[in-house]
Amino acid sequence: MMLRAVIRRASSRGSSASSGLAKSMKSSRVAASSQSFHSLSATETLVPRGSHARSYFHHRSCPGCSECSRTLLTSFQGTTLQKWVRPFSSDSGDVVEAVVPHMGESITDGTLANFLKQPGDRVEADEAIAQIETDKVTIDIASPASGVIQEFLVKEGDTVEPGNKVAIISKSADAVSHVAPSEKIPEKAAPKPSPAEEPKVESTKVAEKPKASSPPPPPTKQSAKEPQLPPKDRERRVPMTRLRKRVATRLKDSQNTFALLTTFNEIDMTNLMKLRSQYKDAFFEKHGVKLGLMSGFIKAAVSALQAQPVVNAVIDGDDIIYRDYIDISIAVGTSKGLVVPVIRGADQMNFADIEKTINSLAKKANEGTISIDEMAGGSFTVSNGGVYGSLISTPIINPPQSAILGMHSIVQRPMVVGGSVVPRPMMYVALTYDHRLIDGREAVYFLRRIKDVVEDPQRLLLDI
Repeated sequence: MMLRAVIRRASSRGSSASSGLAKSMKSSRVAASSQSFHSLSATETLVPRGSHARSYFHHRSCPGCSECSRTLLTSFQGTTLQKWVRPFSSDSGDVVEAVVPHMGESITDGTLANFLKQPGDRVEADEAIAQIETDKVTIDIASPASGVIQEFLVKEGDTVEPGNKVAIISKSADAVSHVAPSEKIPEKAAPKPSPAEEPKVESTKVAEKPKASSPPPPPTKQSAKEPQLPPKDRERRVPMTRLRKRVATRLKDSQNTFALLTTFNEIDMTNLMKLRSQYKDAFFEKHGVKLGLMSGFIKAAVSALQAQPVVNAVIDGDDIIYRDYIDISIAVGTSKGLVVPVIRGADQMNFADIEKTINSLAKKANEGTISIDEMAGGSFTVSNGGVYGSLISTPIINPPQSAILGMHSIVQRPMVVGGSVVPRPMMYVALTYDHRLIDGREAVYFLRRIKDVVEDPQRLLLDI
């Protein structure tokens, strides 16, 4: 009996030890499984609602429960891990943003004038999708890559700065097809609440009408507006473009700053027009550009500026800056406003170079593709109002220059030549200058030199 009792105790101890070992191994496996999934606690919001979510939170409270660990394993299989990855994979590299480019050193912002494309349109890389109007030029916003315009982030008329996002472009057409239905849903949903809201609005309006009619001020206001109604019907209020604002500001600053004075003279255009008609065909065959009158006046202005360097100078504070170069600006009127591109190094050019440069700058100005660098600087300006039929005018100086030459239309007038009266093609010219810097004598000598060179172009060959 004693031997049986000893054997029974030994067997019970062995079974308990084995069961304890099994339990410890099972608990270690459960703990390992809980540790392996403990790092996924950040994805708790991605677990579907229901029993799996409850089992996982129960597992957090009792890490030794085998039922919780079994449920946790099933909850993190399949769809849960796929949801962790899917929302971030569709946006990688499929969408690019078009931003406002650098617009120049002196330009900090601009107005989005118009869109050249619409949402849903396909664009190629470097294709213009919108235009920005600045104080000086119109700048294109180009697409950074080929794709389909998904949406615009700004509206026409908004003020934008370099680096601002303008549009979102999808490289794949699938993204737009998903966006298009979502944009149509609000349009269908919008009219649904409108019938329910209409009676409320009507009720409020009905309630407001007696309140508005009761006090005396409204009739007085209506009577004050009545005489103004007819002219308003025949008026249009249009906001000024940035270019027009800039021109207006600069011209008014010029008028307020400079001591403006204008001197006039008249030029007999007979010899210059004869030279043009005699060599225009040969000139075009050799240089590929027509010979105009503008190049003759530019060469005459260069000669006059060399003879009177003070006209090419400018006042800067208490100093006078004399420029040893001659960059002549030419005023070009466009549909958007006045621009003044610059002929750089005009003193180093011949007639053909001047004509080619003028044609190129005028074409860019009319097309709106002229750059800021092509309009920056300039030491003297020539304005030809004769192309519009102007007979005589007083031009305004283009700051920070000190003088401007105004050309006008050519008119046949009777002139005394050799004691007899003969018809001659005559042009009035005007020189407006800053009288603070340029005296009347220098201004008259300057204009006289232009008259002599234009009337006798051979002086340019002999340098006399």
